[in-house]
Amino acid sequence: MEPRLVGPGPYRATRLWNEIIELFRAGMPLRKHRCHFKSYERCFKASDAVDCLHELLGSNQNFGPEVTRNQTVKLLKKFLKNHVIEDIKGRWGKEDFQDDGHLYRFPPSSPLKSYPKKPSCGKEVIKFPDWNEPKAGTSQEHIPVKSVMMNSEMWYKRHSIAIGEVPACKLVFRKELTQRNIEEIWKSMTLSRLQKVLGLDSLDEVLDTKLVNSNHIVQNVYNVNKQGIVTLEDKSKELPHWILSAMKCLANWPSCSDLKQPTYSGFERDVFKTIVDYFGQTKEPLLTFHFFDIFVSVLGLLQKHSKAIEALQISCLLLPPENRKRLQLLVRMMARISFNKDLPPLSESVRTRTLMVQAFSRCILCSKDEMDLDELLAAKLVSFLMDNYQEILSVPSALKSSIEEHVIQLQRVQIKHAGADTDVTFPPPSFCHQISTDEFEYQRATGSQEPLAALLEEIAMNKEISVKDKKKKLKQFQKSYPEVYRVRFPTPEAEAVLFPEKNKQKPPILIWALKKPFQPFHRTRSFRM
Repeated sequence: MEPRLVGPGPYRATRLWNEIIELFRAGMPLRKHRCHFKSYERCFKASDAVDCLHELLGSNQNFGPEVTRNQTVKLLKKFLKNHVIEDIKGRWGKEDFQDDGHLYRFPPSSPLKSYPKKPSCGKEVIKFPDWNEPKAGTSQEHIPVKSVMMNSEMWYKRHSIAIGEVPACKLVFRKELTQRNIEEIWKSMTLSRLQKVLGLDSLDEVLDTKLVNSNHIVQNVYNVNKQGIVTLEDKSKELPHWILSAMKCLANWPSCSDLKQPTYSGFERDVFKTIVDYFGQTKEPLLTFHFFDIFVSVLGLLQKHSKAIEALQISCLLLPPENRKRLQLLVRMMARISFNKDLPPLSESVRTRTLMVQAFSRCILCSKDEMDLDELLAAKLVSFLMDNYQEILSVPSALKSSIEEHVIQLQRVQIKHAGADTDVTFPPPSFCHQISTDEFEYQRATGSQEPLAALLEEIAMNKEISVKDKKKKLKQFQKSYPEVYRVRFPTPEAEAVLFPEKNKQKPPILIWALKKPFQPFHRTRSFRM
């Protein structure tokens, strides 16, 4: 069984769990082993299981080569707890698996998990201001409006079919946007863009949009310093000064301007332990429990680098400002420590980069309810964050520009045709629904041909224009839209019905005159006087 990339979408963690179990069961060699003078068929040693699963995870593009042997042992402990494996005596349910010579086997029953039935999150309807009410003190009567008549010459120049009066126009004075309106526009367009990047039909299964605070998005975009770090309005939510000093000390090692470094050996390890302890005692991860599913879904895009960057940029905008700031400072420190060759090793047995991932992954991403792949998923995300933190934790410029242009457009005075109920040029952003290719082609064909067919029918049935003009218009229509014309007039006979020939009645021929030649008048006796 070949490993496959599990893309973004609902229940991605469960899908990954089932994927790994199937690969492990298919790839783990089973042999006959002896234990306490007794033979056991189709089983395996614990150390062999660690070797096999570690190699499998390292070659799987959903996890990668950074998975450690220790993380593999932890996953096998969860396998034993969830009855994916059992010991040779059939015991399971405890996490007492060790990397040793104990014998284990696969149970006969299927250990795959069923997908949970998640309650559907109702879509939140974003209310936009009513632009159609004119500004106070302004009357539409004082606005000059002139009806325009299109003649045949204009019709031919524009390749139009219908000839008639252009509807009158009026100026639409829009209400002034409030801060609340702008925040809701930011929320709607941000979530819409995130859904498009993830390629999902809906965000309902991975995100409860009601928990997204529109004010947080706006603050994360505009309340930033020159380095792009969020500035908090509530100073009580800032990191303690002593933690900031400790983080700056390791991030800028060996030069640290605001801290006099002691000279004793192991000082840097004590500072690092202080930082780990502080972030380890937080009740909720920096990416929050609410957004766990959305960040796990983004992991399915890591093979598409640019899309993964954009998806993480947008997802991080949803965080509370204090969480976003702490994430920016922490990941920046982790990246600098990992690449700082002047910093002494912080561990004797673990590489510095691996140590960063192991120490802080759980305080960055984890689920409220314990999940079996939490640690591996968090490690994958944190590694990607460290490598691309400058791009990911910056404000997406394309999204910002598009929303700002949209807001400016909504604030302008615009022209509106009479009878139009909505602004067709800039509709309020909403969540789109993905359709199939066949349905798209059908909509594209019917959406353009139906109005043309209606116009052709109007020309054909119009009795007010002359036969000569009607023939000219039909000929022009046939030249411009042959397919639509062919549907309406499949044969020349169908077209000829529109122009019935007038039967000219010939005068009756005097048959009696043809029978006898003309004879002169002869006087008879009766006419004699």
